[in-house]
Amino acid sequence: MLSATNFRRIVLGMRDAIEGVHMGHADFRVNGRIFASLNGDETRGMVVLTPDQQQRFLEEHPSAFEPESGAWGRSGCTRVHLERVEEEMLGEAATLAWRNSMSRGPVRARKAAPYKRAASAPRARRSRGTPSK
Repeated sequence: MLSATNFRRIVLGMRDAIEGVHMGHADFRVNGRIFASLNGDETRGMVVLTPDQQQRFLEEHPSAFEPESGAWGRSGCTRVHLERVEEEMLGEAATLAWRNSMSRGPVRARKAAPYKRAASAPRARRSRGTPSK
């Protein structure tokens, strides 16, 4: 059985990994990209694998790993059951997730879209001169 403290120790042991908070729970990032997280009550973790990597863990360790729900799971986000995962298994999965994020490079800052007035929005009219009585 692995604790949330051990999960943190493993993922924060990766070079340049930092802990943050995302949607009310702990996340772990490198290059500005989430590669792992803990759920709110810290009973489960998540690692961001490729679908092929995820499939391998699901086949080799079906009680410890499962896909996250919906599109996230189909894209490789993999739930880790802390009470069933061994430290070495988690270390391997977390290392792959960290490498996946490192290989994508840093997150680029997004530019704000230029302001455009909606085509259907009327323009405000300015009065010229003094108002009529």
